This record gives sequence, structure tokens and C-alpha cells, in this order.
Amino acid sequence: MQDKTRGKDAKRYHQPVLFLTVVGLLVFMLSALTVFAVEDESREGGSPSSSPSRSSLLEQQPSGLEAPVTVLAQNYERKENRIFASGNVEIQYKNLKLLADEVEVNTETRDVFARGNVVIVTPDEVVSGDSVFYNLDSHQGKIERASGMVQPTIFYRAETIERKTEGVYGLTQAHLTSCTQPTPRWNFSCSRANFKKDDYVEMWDSVFRIKKVPLFYLPYFRYPLDKERSTGFLTPQLGYSGVKGFFFGQSFYWAIARNMDATFSLDYYSAKGVGGGLEYRYLFRGGTGGDAKIYYFLFKENQEAAQTGQPEQPENAYLVRFKHNQPLPLGFSLVANIDYQTSFDFLREFNNDIKLATIANLRSEAYISKAWSSFNFSARASRSETIYTEIGDSVITYYRPQVSFNSFKIKLFSPLYFSFDSSFTSWRYGWKSDYEAGTERYNDVLRFSPTLTLPFSGIPWLTLNSSLTSNLSYYAQSLEPGTGQIIDEPLRLFNYEWRVELTGPVFYRIFESGGGETRVKHLVEPFVTFRYESPVSHPERVITAYGFFRYHQVSYGLTNRILVKKDMPREVFAWGVSQTYYLSPEDSSMSFYRWEGEIPNRSDIGSYVRFYPAQKFSFDASAAYNTYIKTFSFLRLGASLNSPAAPLFLQVNWLRSINPWFKDILGDRQQVGAVGRLNMPRLNLEALAQFDYNIEKRRMLYSGLSLVYHYQCLDFKADVRVFYYREKPETQVRFSIGLGNIGKTTDFLGGLGF
Repeated sequence: MQDKTRGKDAKRYHQPVLFLTVVGLLVFMLSALTVFAVEDESREGGSPSSSPSRSSLLEQQPSGLEAPVTVLAQNYERKENRIFASGNVEIQYKNLKLLADEVEVNTETRDVFARGNVVIVTPDEVVSGDSVFYNLDSHQGKIERASGMVQPTIFYRAETIERKTEGVYGLTQAHLTSCTQPTPRWNFSCSRANFKKDDYVEMWDSVFRIKKVPLFYLPYFRYPLDKERSTGFLTPQLGYSGVKGFFFGQSFYWAIARNMDATFSLDYYSAKGVGGGLEYRYLFRGGTGGDAKIYYFLFKENQEAAQTGQPEQPENAYLVRFKHNQPLPLGFSLVANIDYQTSFDFLREFNNDIKLATIANLRSEAYISKAWSSFNFSARASRSETIYTEIGDSVITYYRPQVSFNSFKIKLFSPLYFSFDSSFTSWRYGWKSDYEAGTERYNDVLRFSPTLTLPFSGIPWLTLNSSLTSNLSYYAQSLEPGTGQIIDEPLRLFNYEWRVELTGPVFYRIFESGGGETRVKHLVEPFVTFRYESPVSHPERVITAYGFFRYHQVSYGLTNRILVKKDMPREVFAWGVSQTYYLSPEDSSMSFYRWEGEIPNRSDIGSYVRFYPAQKFSFDASAAYNTYIKTFSFLRLGASLNSPAAPLFLQVNWLRSINPWFKDILGDRQQVGAVGRLNMPRLNLEALAQFDYNIEKRRMLYSGLSLVYHYQCLDFKADVRVFYYREKPETQVRFSIGLGNIGKTTDFLGGLGF
């Protein structure tokens, strides 16, 4: 009985114990998630919590504040307006989180002092450090032994970081990089730095390192953070050549405004001297824009020339290049182009672009134009110079000014049209030595030429155009009979010109393939042009730069075209051949030449071929054959694959020319050149190569190879160029590095590169 009674008592005893145990567990679980709200700001102290779980302390939002401060921690204590928390502390305030081992929060001032594995997280930055004093409202504070990341992907480590104002930080003993690797490929170390969010980082006493190897020191350096244009120094360019010695090139880019910028360049050659350049680019509303370049080179004093007295010390040189476009009131537009240099020898020796260094033509001009209704007006002032290095002289031509007012064809009545050309030209022409001696040629000429045109296209396979023009010319100066001297005696000339152009009969045939989806059309177009100018009185007194000619001739030829129409019609092949027969050769441009004592009466046979089998490939060829000497006076072949911006690009050109009439004076020319680009993404490599070879003289003119290696967040660029055409053949090596948002310093005077 006792045992049974004891069992019942035990049953009654265990039921409330089980109930209390379940309730206790629920209370314990709820206590771990309880949010203790401090509603009374006057409530003091309280006993510290010793719960092993992390509790939350929600500070009620006082009046005037936008959001409450939430503190999550394993241990916390409240004393007046201060909260002391430790153990996996997390502070949440607006869009900010602060994590630390220990935290002290002032709920009135929103000041936070945290230490031990401190991490501050915002939507666009993450900062970690050993200790921090931080204001949750102003986001200003100071972090010790910190590291972090600022958009766009700038990683840093610093002894201290001080947040001064919104988005502006000050660092001491810092390391910065944009590489995302655990061990950065490159970094900058500096004694102190400032960075402005999404704008720039400026560093003092900075050392650039690749891995752990220091490469160069800069007392001040500015690194852009914005992906758009940013003001700052570009990475320098280093190089060496046996002629010019060690080379250092540095550029500074200035983003003046959204519509203009400038680049300042400095070039140092240890054996030659120092050069400086400025390039200014601008674009305004309405289409006004342009580009200006100025470069000045100060030659190093040649001690050997100074001691021996030999005139080998070159003079300082400069060049000016300017392009400008501007709309003017009343529909006029202005275009200006200046290309001037003090020394062609300097350009040949220092310009690394063979196309510019070997071109012996300079031209500067400015002109105003307007086209409206049936008329066109233009006024131009220009200067052109062609340099002949073999004889050390140049031909210079001035137009000051050249004004023209013309009309398009105006229909009088069917089928007769009227048009006219009028102009005033003041020109000067001669060798540079002629200008120095005052013996250059010059004249002021006024012309008016009305034209009547009668077209005929009534037959589909035949086109006939005929025109009659009257030429009225007034020359303010003329040549004195007997002496050939220029005198201020006007000369008036009048003649007429009759011109007939016949195209046809045109033959064609259409071929179809693919069920008519593709159509190929082959056209054959013969043409004949007859031109006659009546003689003028006293042609020997007319002052011209190249000679006074009268055109009495017939030109004839044949053109073949192949068009393919699949979606849109496209010309894939064209071949043409033509020649001119002079009915009055003694009055034509052929009067300068002689063949077996007589003036030739026919020109070279000219021909061209254009072949575009695909949009990515093209082939061009042209030739001229002299029927008297029975040789090709000109041959050119060219082929290209893709555009220069494509991953694979290749362009090849071959040229051969001779002057059969003055072969002993001008000589022959035969040259081949090629330029190619290859992008190899798997190897992270880009390559650009170029060469020019003089076949006639059997020597290389120029060869160059440029390589760019993309090493994750680094771009290494190396150029090797050999200039054979310079006074002393020169081998040049240059090297530069690209760092994330910082561009590379480029060659101001041009050259091989990307």
C-alpha cells in the first residue's frame, strides 16, 4: 500500500516538475531573444546582464533623430546616456553597421568608441581596425591600424585613418592598391595620404612597388578613383637609345571641364636635351571644337662643337599644330588648320611616327564657307611647304586670300542648265631661296566663268553631257616682254571651252544563285570626254606657278563593276582603265617632256582595281604604263584585313614609281610596308608591329614592335623601334606601366602604340 501510495505521490510530484521544466525552458529561450527597451531616459544603471547569448538593447528614438541605435551584444551595461557592451558587439544605425569586441556608445552625441576587431560597414565601403572613435551621424572619426576598401575597389592599409568630412579621409603610413588578389600585384606606400570618395587619392612620399620590389619614388602622386576623366599624373615612360641616351617621359592630365581637357608632357633625353608639350582639346555647343598642340625642345649644349667651333649645335626647335571648327552666324562655318614647325630635321630625328617624320609636306589654312540654295561661297588663306631634303630647299606657296563664289546647276528650261564659277586669288610661289632673294612669283587673278549645260539621258544605256563655258580672266600683274620680269601691268584674257562627256553604251548581265536570293550584276561602262579650249592672246605674259596650259584633248576609258545583292546591293569589284590623247600637245602639260625630240601627245595608261570580297577584307591596286618608254611609271598594291580596332588586323602596301622623263634627276622609288595588330586574350597579350623597307636602296627604313601584357590589374607596355632613315640609325626601347584607373604617358610626337 505504501509503495502504491508512494507511486501516486511520485506521479503527482513529477507532473508539476515537468510542467515547470517546460515553462522554464520557454522562458529561457524567450529571454535570449528579448529586446529590452529603455523607455525612460531618467532610469539609471541597472544590473549588468550575464546571459551567455547575445541580447539586444534598443535605444528609443529621441525627438529630432531619424533612427534609433540598436546594440546587440553578449554583455552590456547602461549608465545614464552611455551604453557599455562587450562580446560580439553589433551596432545598427540607419544603413551602418559597426562590429567590435568592446563598444562604448553615447546615446545623446552618437559617439562610439570601439576596440578589438572593429569593422564598419556601409553600402559603399568596409573599414576594419584595432580601435575606432566614430560619430554615427557625421560619420567622422579616427581608426587605428586600419584596412579597408572604398569604391571603386581601392584597398588600403594605414596606421591611422581619419574621416574628416563626408567622403574625405586622411591616412598615415598607408599602403594602397586596386588589385583584388590576396597578395597585390602592385601597391603604393606613402607617409600620408588623402582620398576623396569617388574622386582621387593624393599621396606624399609615395613609393611604387610591384610585389615587394620598389620601382620609383614620387614626392607627390595623385591617383584617380573616378572611372570618368580625372586630373592627375599619368604613369611615366622610360626608355633608352644609343643616339639620344636615357629617356624619361611624364604627362599630366587636366580634366578642366566636361567639354575640355589638357595634357602637359615633359620629355628628357640625357644626350640631347629637354622637350615640353601641351595638348588642349575642347568642344562647345553648336559644334565648335578643336585640338591645339604646342611642343618646344631645348637642345643640350654640345661641348665638342663649342670647343672645335664647328656649327654642329642645333637650334632649339618648336612645332605648332592646331585644328578648329566653328559654326558662324548666318549659316557660315569656319575651319582652321595650322601645321608649322621650325625644323624638318628636328621632326625627322624626334618624331616617332614614320608617316609624319618622312612626309615633306606642311600645310596651314583657314577658310570660311557657306552653301545655300543653289550657291556656294568660300574664302581661304593658306600656306603650304614641300621640303626636298636632297637639295636642302623647299617650295612654298601662299594663297592670301582665295575667294570663290559658285552656283550649282540652275534649270533655265528643259533641258538647259546654267551655272557659274567666280574667284579672286592672290598667290605667291617659289623656292625658299627665291623668297630670301625676293624673286618668287606672284599674281592677283580675278576670274568669272558662266556655263550652259545640256544633258541627255533619254536612252537608258547612254548618257551624254555637253557644256559651253566662257572664261574671263583679269591678271593684275604680267611678265614684261623680252625680260620676263614681273611688272604691275594688268592683263585681260578671254576664251571659251567646249566639253562633251559620253558614257555608254552600258552593257550588263545579271546572274542569280540560291533560288534568286543572291543576284550578281556585271556592268561594262565605256566613256569618252572631249575638251577644247580656244587660244588666248599673249599666253607668254601670263604669270603662273607651273605653266599656262590650254586643253585640247580626248580622254577615254572603260570601267567594269560587279555588284552583289543579297540583302542590300554592294559593289565587290571595280576595274577601270583610261588614257588621254592631246590634240595640241605643245599647249598642254606634256610640253615639258620630249621623246625623240618631239613633245609626247598621249599620257600614261592608268588603271585601278578595287576588290572587296567581304566586309573584313579589301584589295586595291593602281598602275600607270608609259607607252613611249614601255615601262610602268607607277605601281601600287594594297590589301587589308579587318579594321585597326579588331583583334586581328593586317595591312600591307607596296609602291613602285619612276619618272621616265627625268629619271636621272628624280630617281626611282620602290617601297613595301606593313602594319599588323594581334590580340591574344588567352595569353593576356596585345601586339602591334610595323615595318617599311626601301626595295630600291635595299635597306630598311623603319621597324617597330609594341607589346602590351595584361597582368590582372597591371598593363606592361614595351616598344622596340629602329629608325634607319635618321641621320644616325637609332634603336629605341621604351617601357611603361598602366595602373588601374591611371593611363600611360603616350608619345607626344606620335609613334607606334595602342
